[in-house]
Amino acid sequence: MNDDSAKPLIAMIGAGNMSRAIIGGLIARGHPAERLAAADPDAETRDAAAREFGVATHAENQRAVAGADIVVLAVKPQVIDRVTESIASALRGDCVVVSVAAGVPVSRLRARLGDATAVARVMPNTPALHGAGAAGMFAAGCSQAQQRAVRTLFEAVGKVFEIEDEALMDAVTAVSGSGPAYFFALAEALAEAGQAAGLNRETAEGLAAQTATGAGVMLGAGDAPAAELRRRVTSPGGTTAAALAALERNDFAGIVHAAVDAAVERGRELGGPAATGDPRGDS
Repeated sequence: MNDDSAKPLIAMIGAGNMSRAIIGGLIARGHPAERLAAADPDAETRDAAAREFGVATHAENQRAVAGADIVVLAVKPQVIDRVTESIASALRGDCVVVSVAAGVPVSRLRARLGDATAVARVMPNTPALHGAGAAGMFAAGCSQAQQRAVRTLFEAVGKVFEIEDEALMDAVTAVSGSGPAYFFALAEALAEAGQAAGLNRETAEGLAAQTATGAGVMLGAGDAPAAELRRRVTSPGGTTAAALAALERNDFAGIVHAAVDAAVERGRELGGPAATGDPRGDS
């Protein structure tokens, strides 16, 4: 018989999209709902999380973090300072605080939580809801046991990549944190192009979605890098070669680089001076 009490008590501050992805993924993989809690200032958001997942929800951050082994700060960077200040006195001494807020450095978090608090930064993404997330983790200031606990938490909803230099977390945010939106935008454009070529909407969207899924499976198999997979499906003089040539003429790679650069820069901006916001959190 499984001992649910042996599972860590995890508190989510913020019950928006990212928290719901993590909570849903954890529960789907056997983490008991009674070992999860969430705080959010919005009553409708709290009620939705309670109905969907059966977790305890709170309006006040302090109540959610009481007794927690791991606290995940799933709030916007603009309110992270007020949120950390609101929970500092309520944390257990051996609690690990994990921030998923883009751009906010560990030093800024510790300035409000206390230098003795174990703090990690993780940048997950929303495919965590389906157990297919990608997360970059920086936890250099945590003990090995604490690092394992954080890794285990996010491995329940996807793959975790350890980042040794905190300065690279903005790049992680730009590649994988924001990355799903890039693929969605490509699928959207591909479906629209299919409709322009004569396909009906349902067929075009279905083909684009399934093609994206299949390509992802091939990449995830790890048999070959993306460049090699692209070469394998590109016959000289064929339709794929013609399509890729059109992408190159329009600087497809340059557009992607510009998008990533913009996300990196925005992450750095978000890690700057504090902004005002609701001290109970946001998502």
